[in-house]
Amino acid sequence: MSQKVLIADDAAFMRMMIKDILLSNGYEIAGEANNGLKAVELYKKEKPDIVMMDITMPEMDGITAVKEIRKLDPSAKVVMCSALGQQSMVMEAIQSGAKDFIVKPFQPDRVIEALKKVLG
Repeated sequence: MSQKVLIADDAAFMRMMIKDILLSNGYEIAGEANNGLKAVELYKKEKPDIVMMDITMPEMDGITAVKEIRKLDPSAKVVMCSALGQQSMVMEAIQSGAKDFIVKPFQPDRVIEALKKVLG
């Protein structure tokens, strides 16, 4: 059974890139969110195996969204995505419950490596 991934990023082209990488590696897309609020709603509805979450998004940022998702599901698996130079935010994301992070622009193998590591 393929694992379901929820993609949360405010940039449509980033969501598309991630989706292409995941689909070509046998993952299923549970849904796409363009902000943290939508990511939390979709998480409740879809119960994905893992979430790929951007840090900087409108309405609710990725760090707040991780905290909300972890309140709903303490065992939630989240991989944060961030642009270079956001190290302090990455640390905050990890402290908020994210299991790993990848830096944009991503290398497809790094995305898959992070998912495999977090999913075990």
